[in-house]
Amino acid sequence: MSETFAAALDRSDPLARFRRRFHAPPGTIYLDGNSLGLLSREAERSLTRVLGEWRTLGVRGWIEGPRPWFTAAEEAGAAAAPLVGARAEELVFTGTTTVNIHALVATFYERRGRRTRILADALDFPTDIYALRSQIALRGGDPEADLVLVPSRDGRTIEEEDIIDRLTPEVALVFLPSVLNRSGQLLDMERLTREAHLRGIPIGFDCSHSAGVVPHRLSRWGVDFAVFCGYKYLNGGPGCSAFLYLNRNHFGKKPALAGWFGNKKASQFDLRLDFDPAPAAGGWQISSPGILGSATMPGALAVLKEAGIGRIRRKSVRMTSYLIDLVKATLEVPPYDFRIGTPLDPRRRGGHVALEHPAEALRISEALKARGVVPDFRPPNVIRLAPVPLYNTYRQIRRVVLHLKDIIDTGEYGAFSGRRKAVS
Repeated sequence: MSETFAAALDRSDPLARFRRRFHAPPGTIYLDGNSLGLLSREAERSLTRVLGEWRTLGVRGWIEGPRPWFTAAEEAGAAAAPLVGARAEELVFTGTTTVNIHALVATFYERRGRRTRILADALDFPTDIYALRSQIALRGGDPEADLVLVPSRDGRTIEEEDIIDRLTPEVALVFLPSVLNRSGQLLDMERLTREAHLRGIPIGFDCSHSAGVVPHRLSRWGVDFAVFCGYKYLNGGPGCSAFLYLNRNHFGKKPALAGWFGNKKASQFDLRLDFDPAPAAGGWQISSPGILGSATMPGALAVLKEAGIGRIRRKSVRMTSYLIDLVKATLEVPPYDFRIGTPLDPRRRGGHVALEHPAEALRISEALKARGVVPDFRPPNVIRLAPVPLYNTYRQIRRVVLHLKDIIDTGEYGAFSGRRKAVS
């Protein structure tokens, strides 16, 4: 746990130069990039550019700017495609994660005979479950009976075998996270896609907790559809648009939720009442894009492209492994009693570590914040720590573990309220 060892890791870090490209909140160790990534200088310049276009061009910015707003969603999709192993036309930057879930599930959830059920998991992020239940109800189904949630054996992870065992003839659609939001478990998407397709079941994934930190091969694996947000590891900023992936095998399929921005570009401004959807992922756009809220993405993606998703993943694994090793060496024994709730096998985890405490996770999390460390808390007992390869260091990880040890040694956490804030 020496400072010398951590410093040596930082000196040999091939991504160290990217740290100065990000604005970190002053005086903080920011480990919450799995909730909201930091602002890069490139993303800031990208936003400034679009503001200038609005100022100087007005409405002409839709088609006359250096990067016309009219095709910005398709261009951002093409730029992000290599991060998830998609073809350019299979990915579009549009809507929000939940809206995109609705748009895609409404299209792919087809109740036929015995096939009436959607298979998901019991540890999924709530918005996904809300969307699935409402889609079942809209089709006249019973959300309690027709939404099958694969249970967890340990309250932290979901076994792929348990998912596969539930791919029964009654299942019409599978929708799962790539990474479980609480524990950080990475599911074997390739295997699950293969098993679903062997049974004639389409499958989609919510990749919000993996895109930008874990490489995917969505097209090679044959994943039917996917969604992911732009504000976590992609560093697009609070509330920016999300991404929608549609495998080219489904090009020409009619979107169930139509909107004018999904029309073919060439005829969109003909303003006909007959919807003529774009054949690729762009056809699933619904509303006019929020140009200002999405203006950061070209700059944010440029940084990720320069760093390379392979190098990002390698450093992410090293950082989470280093954090896990430090915790296991110093904090798993009394009086600390922390426990790692994330799979120890790096092939089975995403970019964050779930640090569990049996009684005081919330107050310990608040004590960390008071010391300038930014984690997040997930009930009932998880402190999530996300060392982001582009802007965190090994020395920061070491300091956080020392903070945790000192917070317990001094009983400092006892000075904080046990009541959770509205946003934790």
